Amino acid sequence: MKLNELQRNIGATQKKKRVGRGPGSGLGKTSGKGQKGQKARSGASINPVFEGGQLPLYRRIPKRGFTNAKFKTVYAPINLSDLNKFEDGTVVTPALLKDTGLVKKQFDGVKVLGTGELKKKLTIQANKFSETALEKIKKAGSKAEVI
Repeated sequence: MKLNELQRNIGATQKKKRVGRGPGSGLGKTSGKGQKGQKARSGASINPVFEGGQLPLYRRIPKRGFTNAKFKTVYAPINLSDLNKFEDGTVVTPALLKDTGLVKKQFDGVKVLGTGELKKKLTIQANKFSETALEKIKKAGSKAEVI
């Protein structure tokens, strides 16, 4: 077998379907789309969920289950590196963080995350601390107080 003798398998290539051409093609006149109607129009694409105005299945069946999303606690995150802004010996509270603009909204509290290094000796009061944040706070000689 040589490169110039290579051929595709039979049926691997097919002629392009040319619609709207003369009587012999079998796809003339309405181009295989039938008579009139939404699907015969140009640009026709109907959402597979659409049932022609009938109440769709996903709305007919009863809703089941329970979601706790309304009641979940959301914490405003703050990184350790952001706390280097304060002077040594400062007591950092959620109210102070909001006043300085480090936390925009308090949500259900403030959570201190361990990103970055803490270079000051502070007393940090927050609702939650990540484990890495607690380690780095102790390493820096600061205190972490859970409110």
